[in-house]
Amino acid sequence: MDKKILLIGTLDTKGKEFGYLKASIEAAGLQTMVMDAGVLGQPSFEPDIGRSQVARAGGKDIARLIEQKDRGKSMEAMMAGVVSIARKLYDEEKISGIMGMGGGSGTNLACAAMRALPFGFPKLVISTLASGDTEPFIQDKDIMMLFSVADILGLNPIIRKIISNGAAAMAGMVKANPQETAAGKQQKERGPLISATMMGTTTDCVTFAKKIIEDKKMEIVAFAASTSGGRAMENLIGEGLVQGVLDITTTEIINTVAGGIFPASSHRFETAGQLGLPQVLTCGAIDFVNFWTGHIPAGFESRKFYQHNPIAVLMRTNQQENMEAGRVMAEKLNSSRGPVAFFIPLKGFSSYDIEGGPFYDPEADQAFINSLEKNLRPDIKVIKCGCHINDKQFASDMVEALEAMMNE
Repeated sequence: MDKKILLIGTLDTKGKEFGYLKASIEAAGLQTMVMDAGVLGQPSFEPDIGRSQVARAGGKDIARLIEQKDRGKSMEAMMAGVVSIARKLYDEEKISGIMGMGGGSGTNLACAAMRALPFGFPKLVISTLASGDTEPFIQDKDIMMLFSVADILGLNPIIRKIISNGAAAMAGMVKANPQETAAGKQQKERGPLISATMMGTTTDCVTFAKKIIEDKKMEIVAFAASTSGGRAMENLIGEGLVQGVLDITTTEIINTVAGGIFPASSHRFETAGQLGLPQVLTCGAIDFVNFWTGHIPAGFESRKFYQHNPIAVLMRTNQQENMEAGRVMAEKLNSSRGPVAFFIPLKGFSSYDIEGGPFYDPEADQAFINSLEKNLRPDIKVIKCGCHINDKQFASDMVEALEAMMNE
């Protein structure tokens, strides 16, 4: 195999460990390319890509960085450098996987480079931070993190085993790369891929849609309607892996408006429109805002709440919040270059927003509808259905509309 596994690390402080990682990967029959991003001292062995080259790629001079002794500025420059070089190596088809190792600095460096590479490309980092909150490192990317168990300070039986396991995992991913396998060829023969959003209160709708989509010889991939799930979907749409969008659970828009824990990312509801992809949306779960139990912001004490599960509590949205959500949603969709339709389930937006349910409030729902229609571009269709969002007919109507758009 001509392509190499790119290893990103600081060879001044983690040289022995990276030497062992390099040897472990090569023992599995793969070649390596080592990039040194250290600035504290000399590397313990000669890398393929030296720290001077990394600094230049980040717009800085390594001698100047060493002289300044500013850890923050050095990290910023070296991070920019590893990202630039990793992306260039990928574009030139010189690497088949990427791997890193370290504590906070090493994890940040490696993951920054990994986030610049597309979905499906093998990515693995051995990290002291992998047992905690990994969202700042992974964000919306398919990065595999392996907890180092012990701190990475020289070689010992624990660290050797962790490194060898990580090397074996990387080798397995690279050797099993499906691009030219039978599984990969089968994937190409399948129908278009539809992305959808869901959460517990809209699961029935998405489940019905899944069955209908698969009966039409297409495939569906669903994303949790939370900040990371929405970002991940936007990212995969941007990478060209999706042919149609069924955005059923748009609750991130109301979390943004009302300060909930699942706000929309800055580019949410925009990528498909920029690419001209057909998209069908509805107002799934915008009838409530998400909070963690015991962490309700001040000023909301008099609002209507429902305990969704032991760790999450939901707050019913009011007319003012729904009006603002309608305006923001319209603003997002108005920039779309492709076909768009917005479906309205007149009998409720979630499993809790149903006659007799804890969040049933037709007037609050109507405030969203009125605001959306008032602010939406005239040529974008708003289709009102006398259904609840979780009715099978509603799911069927949305899928039929999306399929018609895709066949135009």
